[in-house]
Amino acid sequence: MNNNGIHDNMPLLHTGVEVDGAKAVALLLHGRGGTAEDFLALARWIDVPGVAYLVPQAAGRTWYPYSFLAPIAQNQPDLDSALSRVESIVTALLKQSVASDRIAIVGFSQGACLASEFAAQHPRRYGAVAALTGGLIGPPDTPRDYPGSLAGTPVFLGASDPDPHVPWTRVEETSRVLSGMGAKVELKRYANHPHMIGDDQMEHVKTMIAAIAGA
Repeated sequence: MNNNGIHDNMPLLHTGVEVDGAKAVALLLHGRGGTAEDFLALARWIDVPGVAYLVPQAAGRTWYPYSFLAPIAQNQPDLDSALSRVESIVTALLKQSVASDRIAIVGFSQGACLASEFAAQHPRRYGAVAALTGGLIGPPDTPRDYPGSLAGTPVFLGASDPDPHVPWTRVEETSRVLSGMGAKVELKRYANHPHMIGDDQMEHVKTMIAAIAGA
């Protein structure tokens, strides 16, 4: 990837059990303006036994500068750096003998867009992918011919309709694309929900992570 490494040396917070010996690892991606420290609250709420939770911090509290619907070039090189940061964490987990089907990737808002796009660009059988109010990145005419297979990865896409930042049509498109790549997608629409993580979304995430951990 062509990137300036803006996110490379940012903190990676950790709570839960150690990665070595963990039943599952959850990678949590915060939204624009958020912090990894704030997002640790989600990990503490999930609190599935035997799980390691990793929360990277975005530089300047944003993974990329403009809307996820903007032309991709406008969000570069930060977007490539963000995708590379996620890739580096997943690669490190695989090298630590954490099987990909024990890894959950969960994001909210901008982090949800990043989680969706990463899974599409780096498909394999993950334990779970959850995009809470987000979708694939790029303007409406973006090609979606991603190679590879998600091989039955459970995916949860839950978003408000309407939402001030994420059009429901993009969430539906994301569902179609990931389903076409072999994911088992659950799509859930929340009418007039605030732009925040709701209790029902959190319950879905907890259930998915618990399934990976065998809890």
